[in-house]
Amino acid sequence: MLAIAALAAGCALTGGLRPLASEAEAIAVHGEPARRWHNEDGTRTLEYSTQPYGHATLMITVDAAGTVLRQENALSFENLARVEPGMTREQVSRLLGAHRSVEIFHLSGEEVWDWNIENDGPGIATYFNVHFIDGRVVRTSRTYLFPHDGPEMGGRSGFPALPPFPPHPLRLRHLASVR
Repeated sequence: MLAIAALAAGCALTGGLRPLASEAEAIAVHGEPARRWHNEDGTRTLEYSTQPYGHATLMITVDAAGTVLRQENALSFENLARVEPGMTREQVSRLLGAHRSVEIFHLSGEEVWDWNIENDGPGIATYFNVHFIDGRVVRTSRTYLFPHDGPEMGGRSGFPALPPFPPHPLRLRHLASVR
């Protein structure tokens, strides 16, 4: 009974993943990591990202002997809150793992990286965005995605559904002439 309680407690700490004992076990379970980070204290962090479609990045930190010290979801809300203005691209990448996509906004001078994260908003998906200017974080934001036909009445958002756009008359004629 005590072993089951300990296993359940370990799963709660790691977001439902079973605790791992060694680097070899991590590789056996998850495969080769996308990246290996060498930390200043002599430890290594194995990165397992599910981007661009998943909403987790497993980071497993091991000591020099290969013993697992920590395993955590780098895209947890607590970890997202650790992104601060002034951080470099490398610091953000080490903290959150591989990003989903990059957008460049030439007028503002911003480069924006985003991660698909657990949905915490009114839409059907949520992106966490990190805005860089000159390679340094200036701010973070979230983007909420909605279905193409708009939010549904009574759904999480409570907004009424938007009416679909009527077909464009030229488009209908073009389709009719193709047939």
